[in-house]
Amino acid sequence: MLSPMCQYSATDGMPNDWHFVHLGSRAVGGAGIVFTEATHIDPIGRITPNCLGLWNSQQAEAFSRIARFVHDQGAVPGIQLGHAGRKASTMPPWKGSKPLSPADGGWDTIGPSPLAFAKGFAPPREMTRTDISDVTDMMVRSTVLARDAGFKILEIHAAHGYLLHQFLSPLSNKRTDEYGGSFENRTRLLLDTISAVRTEWPDDLPLFVRLSVSDCVEGGWDVSDSVALARIMKASGLVDLVDCSSGGNDPAQKISIYPGYQLSLSEQVRKQAQIATGAVGLLHGADLCEQIVANGQADLVILGRALLAEPYWPLYAAKKLRATINWPVQYERSDIY
Repeated sequence: MLSPMCQYSATDGMPNDWHFVHLGSRAVGGAGIVFTEATHIDPIGRITPNCLGLWNSQQAEAFSRIARFVHDQGAVPGIQLGHAGRKASTMPPWKGSKPLSPADGGWDTIGPSPLAFAKGFAPPREMTRTDISDVTDMMVRSTVLARDAGFKILEIHAAHGYLLHQFLSPLSNKRTDEYGGSFENRTRLLLDTISAVRTEWPDDLPLFVRLSVSDCVEGGWDVSDSVALARIMKASGLVDLVDCSSGGNDPAQKISIYPGYQLSLSEQVRKQAQIATGAVGLLHGADLCEQIVANGQADLVILGRALLAEPYWPLYAAKKLRATINWPVQYERSDIY
């Protein structure tokens, strides 16, 4: 699976030729599942002004062309829906990822509690119950648009310090109402959102949830919390796979980065919650990826930077692993064989 990776290249949330070529080339290159980057359900939920959105029919029509092309190449088109919460209104990475001021096109952010993400970030406005209800309604609206645009897998983004993760973590959620405090209360918004989305997302189409399995900060959301949540999602019958990542909610996080550094997270959630998982995080080698599935560390291998660097990585991996290579007929003159 091509991991959702922000391209910061949209205008007013609209996918354009860059997204068509970026996603389409990975489908041509042999990825089994091709996911859009984080696609936001509301303008104020965008990470940057140049992030993708899906809150109107014009955006859905532009996405439908991409979903159709991906499908026609034999891949499955997937879309990740989310809201950035207190991490919204920033510059793209190549401009420093700093918070945008209103004078520079920024906007006020929202979150579970009025706690800034990091130094230099303004505290978000604490969300009211109406705000919380609106987020769920917007997620359902975007789900309908995604379904009608032709996407076949939907992922709810509850990781990397964005809004739903902000509610899960005690580091960012200091509420004293039914959405804060206990584990049950902090997971309420995500679980309600899953239930609401499933009213419009077909039963025969997969629903994924991306989690930061651990905040990697003492006192934060941890692996045991993720396992407990995954067990609830498994029991509900509404979620088909947990996409296991980590961090993103607190700059104090301590994460050692190396090939396969998050494999233990997907393995623990898979074995302890008895739910399918996806593994992601510097999975660059064909042998490593084969080993992940063979050893039961995950059910799905999710590639990010490897597929940015080489759109045809899956075909080269298939050759190395002596699998059948479905090279596009237009490219059969290649020397891949």
